[in-house]
Amino acid sequence: MVIKLGLPKGSLEAATMELFGKAGFVLDSGERSYFPRVDDPEIEPMLLRPQEMARYVADGILDAGITGYDWIQESGCTVVEVTELRYSKATRNAVRWVLAAPIESDIQSVKDLQGKRVATELVQVTKKYLADNRVDAEVEFSWGATEVKPPFLVDAIVEATETGTSLRANGLRIVETILESTPRLIANKQSWQDEAKRTKIENVALLLRGALDARDTVGLKMNVAKENLDKVLSILPAMRNPTVTPLSDTGWVALDSVIEERVVREIIPKLLQAGAEGIVEYPLNKVIR
Repeated sequence: MVIKLGLPKGSLEAATMELFGKAGFVLDSGERSYFPRVDDPEIEPMLLRPQEMARYVADGILDAGITGYDWIQESGCTVVEVTELRYSKATRNAVRWVLAAPIESDIQSVKDLQGKRVATELVQVTKKYLADNRVDAEVEFSWGATEVKPPFLVDAIVEATETGTSLRANGLRIVETILESTPRLIANKQSWQDEAKRTKIENVALLLRGALDARDTVGLKMNVAKENLDKVLSILPAMRNPTVTPLSDTGWVALDSVIEERVVREIIPKLLQAGAEGIVEYPLNKVIR
C-alpha cells in the first residue's frame, strides 16, 4: 500500500518541508527534483503547483495532496478535505485574496467595479464574487506581476497577500477581502474509501497537526518541595494537569508540563518565588491533542 502524495511546489515548499520534518518525516527534494525522497515506504511524494493539486487528487492520479483552500475553490473539483493546516510562507495567518485598487482610484467597494476590468489569477472565484454582488465586470487571467497592472492595463486586481506590503509598495490599497485561505490536506474520494489508505492519510494528518500545535508551546520541567506544590500548581497553566512524579527525596516531586511559549517568560520568575527549582524549558516537535 502506497499513498501518492502531492506537496506544494513554490512559495509553500520550504515551509511544507519544514513541517514534515517536525512531524517526523525526513524529506529530501534535492535542488531540482520534483520527486522528493522520504523515509516512509508507504508514501510516494511529488511536488506540484498548488493550483493544479485539487484536479490531480480529484482525478485519482494522486491519493492526497496539500493545497490552499483558494485553489480548491478555484478548481471546482470535488475532494475530501481531511484537515486544515494553518501555516504559510511568511506568517501563521491565513492568506487573504483581496480586491485592490490604486490609492487615488474612486473604487471604494465591489459595487464600483461595474463595467470595469479586473486582473487576477483567481478567475473563477472572482467571477463568482462579482456575480454574488450583482456586478458586471470583465475578469482577465493574470500571468504574473499583477500588482503593476493598475491603472494602466486594468482598473483593479484581486491578489493574494499575507501582509499587504507588496500592494502598498505598488501604490495600491485594499478595498475588500473576498476570500481567506489556509493550506488543506485533501484526499481523493475513492482513496478515502480504501481503509488502508484512509488510515495512512489520517495518521499523516495527525502528525502534521501535532507539529503545528507544537509551534507555540514548550515543555517545562522543575523540581518542587511537596510543601510548595499547591502554590506552584496555582501558577502553572497547562493543557492538562501537569505530570507529578515522586523523587528519591521523599519531600520533593518533579513537575512536567506543556505551556504556551508566550507565557513562559512571565511565569518562570513566579515559579521560582513559589519554591520551584531546577526549571528546564525544552522545545517540542509535536503536541498530539
